[in-house]
Parts: sequence; structure tokens; C-alpha cells
Amino acid sequence: MNPTPDAILVRASILHFLADPGEQGDASAWAHFPDGALFIQSGRVQKCGDWRTVLEALPTLTRDSARYFDYRGKLLMPGFVDTHVHYPQLRVMGSWGRQLLDWLNDYTFPAEKSLADIEVARKTASFFLDRLLAHGTTTASVFATVHPHSVDVFFEEAQKRNLRMLCGKVMMDRNCPPDLRDTAEDSLRDGHALIERWHGKGRLGYSVTPRFAPTSTSGQLQAAAELFRSRPGMHLQSHLSENHGEMAWVRELFPDCRDYLDVYESHGLVGRGAIYGHGIHLSPAEMARLAESETAIAFCPTSNLFLGSGFCAHADLMRAGVSLGLATDVGGGSSLSMLRTMAAAYEVGQAGGQTLSAWRAWYMATLGAARALALDEHIGSFLPGREADFVVLDPQAIPELAYRTGFAESLEEQLFALMMLGDDRCIAATHIMGERVWQSGTHRSDPLAAPAVR
Repeated sequence: MNPTPDAILVRASILHFLADPGEQGDASAWAHFPDGALFIQSGRVQKCGDWRTVLEALPTLTRDSARYFDYRGKLLMPGFVDTHVHYPQLRVMGSWGRQLLDWLNDYTFPAEKSLADIEVARKTASFFLDRLLAHGTTTASVFATVHPHSVDVFFEEAQKRNLRMLCGKVMMDRNCPPDLRDTAEDSLRDGHALIERWHGKGRLGYSVTPRFAPTSTSGQLQAAAELFRSRPGMHLQSHLSENHGEMAWVRELFPDCRDYLDVYESHGLVGRGAIYGHGIHLSPAEMARLAESETAIAFCPTSNLFLGSGFCAHADLMRAGVSLGLATDVGGGSSLSMLRTMAAAYEVGQAGGQTLSAWRAWYMATLGAARALALDEHIGSFLPGREADFVVLDPQAIPELAYRTGFAESLEEQLFALMMLGDDRCIAATHIMGERVWQSGTHRSDPLAAPAVR
């Protein structure tokens, strides 16, 4: 009789974060096991540590009955977390553009109109989720469209894959095409219905999603606040201070507010569980108020570079106590890869005079991003009880990277080379709740475990 039929034991070099490593790289903020073991049962982490130590602590029957995955020579980390991404915009990623407001009119709105067709929405969601897994991303905070079914099909596809995902219906009642416009009443009705159908179902969470202040009236922002406070553990996502033209528009539309952040504050749209994309042009006072309210920022460096929006002052935000997670922002961003996003984050920091260490970049793609989404009790680390979503990285997958890392003299140097030179070719496998759902060389899931190694 098999006493632990759902036991999984994984062997690899394992790294996970326990805290923010800070700008200097505090070694107490992470745990690294060069020959590590991850023991999983019922989809959750039970033990993480040195291979021999973990193995010797397991009962013989458990050890012998576990399924084994052997990833020696590769690096295993918690799955990447993308804190801000638009799934309907995947079709316009890499389209020529000027700046934010032009991008919205020329590409974003036409792409989102196409999801009025439920089958288009379903196929887009399915492809998007498969590509996230191929890039090692296991959780994301996702914008749908104004159509309620765009949320339904996204969650249906996420549920099929047993993913922890956040998503919400975009709310817009002005300054947008008529066929993408709803009302405050529509948003409230649709939002409550979607929350009832999906929030807390399996690993899914609803995120209230007013696109940004210029496309919502005060009445709709008040409706968003009602939805945000309607249940415990709700999430909220929008945009903040991405572009100077956008900010000038906000000042015209909300002349009584002291700054852009105050538009959201005055409508009750801040707090734990709320995250705003970009946050490039923020005053010290706004940063302090974000930190005080536990409102997070999604750092979207590839998008900021692509659209010429500016350089996010990530170090200033984190010094102020703002929770920050990395994000691809596709389609404004140019890739779903969190490795390429980390590289862009470093380059944005260099241009803005705020150097980003490898330690902090990897933290912001894993535990830091989970904290920014208020999901760190579930994901982002390998502490006991956490859900076993993880990515396996192969630094030998790209010849130039393999050559470079052959000269690396420390783990930090290896991580920096991997984030600067790596891409989706480095994703050897992606696991969800312990199960392998993507493997290099396959299009979708591969249910076969690696050969047993004891």
C-alpha cells in the first residue's frame, strides 16, 4: 500500500527568498541549497533544504513511494509572478507606437473590441496562459476587457490549469469608444456577479479593475470602491502616473484633487490588495502615502522603455516602504518573459541613477511580487504550507549564457548573467502545485516525471 500517493520529491539547486534583500543584498533574506530538495504533498511544500538532510528526515515508505523529478545542474525557484498584464493586448505586442495615449487609441482599444466575440476571448486567454507557463510565470494580475465574458473565459481557462490567478473586468464609462463603454451601474452589477462566480473559487481571485482615472467618472470610481470593499481578500488594479500627458489630463478631469494618487485615495481605492501599474512620476509625498496605505506599485520596465514613459524610481519607492513587484504590461511591454523584464529593470535603473542588484531583481519577480499582490501567504517562497508552484531554469540553454556563467565566481554573478542574457529558452520546466505542466521541447503539459533519483 502506498501511504503517500501524492508525494513529490524534487532535486535541484534551489533558491528562494524570505525577505527583501535590500539594496546591498542581505544574505539572511534568501536560502540557497546547491544540492537541494523540495518535498511536496497534496500540492504544498512540506520541506525545503539540503538534499541529504531532507531525504534522511523522511520516513522510508514516503521516500520510496514519492515521485521524483531530477533537475540537477539547473536552478529551481518559486514561479514568477507578473503583477500587471493585459491579456487582450497580446495580439498587439510589438506594434509600432508613439506614447501612451496614442497607443490606447491606435492599438489597445481595437484589440479589446475583438474580445466582444466570446470565442476570440477564449482562444486569446488559452494562448496567453500557455505562454505564461512557457515563460515560467505561474501567477499574474490580469486585465480583461469591459465584456464580462472576457473574465469568465479567462478564469475558466485558468481553472483548467489549476492556476492561482487574479483578473477583473475593465471599467470605463467615459473617454473611450462607445462599444467599450459601460456605466457605473453596469460595472457594479457585472462586478458583483463576477465576484460571486469566481472570487475565492479554487485558486482564483477577483481584481476590481477601473482602467485608469481618465476613463472613469467619479461615480464609477465610487462603484469600484464598493466592489473592492464588498468581500475580504478582494484585489484592485489600475494605472498611476505613467505618462506626463496622462497626468495633465487627470489634473483637468479632477481639479479638486491635490495629485493623481489623491483621485484614487478620495474614492477609497487604496489599501492592501490594491496595486497600480507604473508609478513613474510620483512625488515623495505620494510615495509616503502609498506606503502608509499598503498600496503597491507594479514596475513595468519594458513598457516604460517601449512607450517612452520614463524611468521608475524603484529604489526611492522601496526606501519609502512601497511594496513593488515586476510586471510585463503586455502589450505595452515587449515580452512575457520575466527574465527580459528583469534585464530591462536593471537598464531602467542605470538610466535613472538607481542601480538594481541581481538579488533584488529576482526578489521582485518572486516573493516581492507575491507580496505586492497580497498573495505571499500562498505563493512566492518555499516555506512549509506554500503552494508548490515553481520554475526550473537552465543556464546552459543559451551558448553565450553558458559560456558567461562558466566564469562566474558567485551565485550573485550567475543570477545577474541569467537575468541579463536569459530568455524563455532557459525555462526547462514549470510546475503547478507540484505537477509539471510545461517542459522545454513541448507545447503543453508533459505528465511524465523525470527518472527517479534516490
